[in-house]
Amino acid sequence: MRSTAQPEGSGPSVSHRTTKTNSKEIQTTQIKIASAAALATLLAFAAPVRADHHTAKDIVDTAVAAGSFKTLAKALGEAGLVATLKGPGPFTVFAPTDEAFAKLPAGALDKLLADKEKLKAVLLYHVVAGKVTAKDLVKLTSVKTLQGGSVTIAVKGDKVMVDGATVVKADVMASNGVIHVIDSVLMPK
Repeated sequence: MRSTAQPEGSGPSVSHRTTKTNSKEIQTTQIKIASAAALATLLAFAAPVRADHHTAKDIVDTAVAAGSFKTLAKALGEAGLVATLKGPGPFTVFAPTDEAFAKLPAGALDKLLADKEKLKAVLLYHVVAGKVTAKDLVKLTSVKTLQGGSVTIAVKGDKVMVDGATVVKADVMASNGVIHVIDSVLMPK
């Protein structure tokens, strides 16, 4: 009956090692399944918000929450445009950062803030009626602003330019429109 004998090193010890290996594989698989389930849960809650681009914050609140538009927020308040941009819209805003305002010549911002009508015109030159996402923006050569003038749109390499300002971040969604962050203040022509 030696024919049924197992070679040395096999038998229960091999079976025991196999069980340990299978146990580790099962543990790894369980971890992967748990991770996938957690990700699926997160996506399930995030997907409806992203799919229809609704957020709880309007354009003004979204800009304020970003923290890099303090000058723009102050200017909107001075010009009496906060209520307008908190309205139903939709709006597209080419939003200059605080750094963009800092690029203005010395004293230009103070002068602008002191002249409410000119300030309002400059700010409305940054706003377009309707929601123009980056996908739509790159197909345009110009777009009319709420100020009445039009800004030129150009694609240069992988950059989108608005009247010479570079869009540094596109499609920041808000409940009443979209913000495209730009690196310069636009001046009406």
